[in-house]
Amino acid sequence: MGYRDEINSLIAKDDLIGLLKKSALFHGHICSFSAYGVKAGYYAMKQLALTSEGMEEVLSIVETNNCFSDGIQVTTGCTFGNNGLIFHDKGKTAVTVIHRKSKDSIRLSLKKDFLDSRTEVYPVVSSLFERIVRKRENVSTSERQEFFKLSEDMAINELKIPETEMFDITGSMVEPPEYAPIFDSVICSICGEKIMESRARVKDGKPACITCKGEWFFYMDGHGISLKK
Repeated sequence: MGYRDEINSLIAKDDLIGLLKKSALFHGHICSFSAYGVKAGYYAMKQLALTSEGMEEVLSIVETNNCFSDGIQVTTGCTFGNNGLIFHDKGKTAVTVIHRKSKDSIRLSLKKDFLDSRTEVYPVVSSLFERIVRKRENVSTSERQEFFKLSEDMAINELKIPETEMFDITGSMVEPPEYAPIFDSVICSICGEKIMESRARVKDGKPACITCKGEWFFYMDGHGISLKK
């Protein structure tokens, strides 16, 4: 039995709630944007008739690092660790799913008018989100529980909306990148830790890691991709 069999079965059976619950195991909770990721990933996998074993046969280019991307990872099987997930730091709630062999692809982008309308449709959730998530206010336990309950109800309701009302959907040929290389490792002559050869530097004629060399490196947090030492 393959490890993705259950996910693939949920996709085949159009069981979006089942997929959403699977995403919660990964994401930590159920919310509307993880539901949008589940919906987009499910739709792309169905339309392209794909299954994923996490071997780069399916690629997902996500354009945001919010909850949406976790829904994509669960439904498509594309993750940073298996090199199937590609991050374009554009700040858009959008994904392009690609079949490497055929190069067939589909892009889904959350519609602005649809997203803007959610505040009016779910005013209580929007108000609690503003206070709890955006402003980081200290709220009562009951308010926090209410927020998670209403967010979950909202997410399940959103799954019922047709994809064409939720997303701008386009199909195009996208050239997939080459398979991820497998790098040899070297030992940093200063801290003694093993590092990818491609990330190694040279200090005093010997291999050194980026930290010991004191060089800049890319990092990603909730703000996106940045540089630091």
